[in-house]
Amino acid sequence: MTPAELRARTKRAVQAAVAAARELGLDVGEPVVLHDVFSVVVHLAPLPVVVRVPVVLPQPLRGAALVARQQREIDVVRWLARRGVAVVAPSSLVPANPIQRDGYSMTFWELAEASEEHVPYGPGDSGRVVKLHAVLRDYPAEGLAFLSPVNAVVPALLESLAATPELISASDLDRARREWEVLEPVLGSREGFEALFPETPVQAVHGDAPSYNIILTLSGPRFADFEDVTCGPVEWDLAGGIPEDVENYNREARRLGLRPLDPAVLRVMTTARMLQLVAAFALVPELPVLAEGLRPALEAWRAMPLAGGIG
Repeated sequence: MTPAELRARTKRAVQAAVAAARELGLDVGEPVVLHDVFSVVVHLAPLPVVVRVPVVLPQPLRGAALVARQQREIDVVRWLARRGVAVVAPSSLVPANPIQRDGYSMTFWELAEASEEHVPYGPGDSGRVVKLHAVLRDYPAEGLAFLSPVNAVVPALLESLAATPELISASDLDRARREWEVLEPVLGSREGFEALFPETPVQAVHGDAPSYNIILTLSGPRFADFEDVTCGPVEWDLAGGIPEDVENYNREARRLGLRPLDPAVLRVMTTARMLQLVAAFALVPELPVLAEGLRPALEAWRAMPLAGGIG
């Protein structure tokens, strides 16, 4: 997409958010775009309400699948908030469900006023994630698909890359396909995972690097962005993290008498996470800025053992 097309897409998403808010009875003044990458995130100033409007999605996450995904996020965040977990909660000013307007499906959230110390998507304290996982153990994970951030999108994105050979090299695509052939029997279902790792429990997990999705607000740190909430081992939430993330998590887990990360499981989860990032090159036509952002991940993935050493 060209810069003009990207600006037009953002404008349409903002207009849809404002129109939906006004239909719900909210007195919106001047909307402010806070973030614009995979979603357009709009502050409905002067209200303490933020709208997230997804605009770049793999094909399997569009339409009814997107609405279901958004409802899962709302449900799990409300559940966590009722249990005292510090989260960016859904706005109490609108119904607790996704809202459709002008071809978009959007969700409404409380405004989390960031402190001066907050760095968007900067490294957070992974030790905090231990307590989040401890609470999520009680969430009814049977209502969540197993490792959906991988299973729901990687096969479709790899198929899309086959039709756009200019995005990654043929050798990279061939390796990615071979890697998925090895990973899919293990990660494609809970049963396949438990057959290889029978001692590793699975549960509800955040789904998208929660220590990097912590907002340092004026009232303290809050977990955010549970769009990829899923069922899986806790290692998925630490996949691809720096060694300090693993060390901090394990230190806090041992302090609380909880299970530290399993190195073998973490290695496989990290491989799957890296494959997910490589497959995301398929989204570059819709989000050109991704190309440079994903290139370091591509280089790191090339240097890794195939499929994390399994198979």
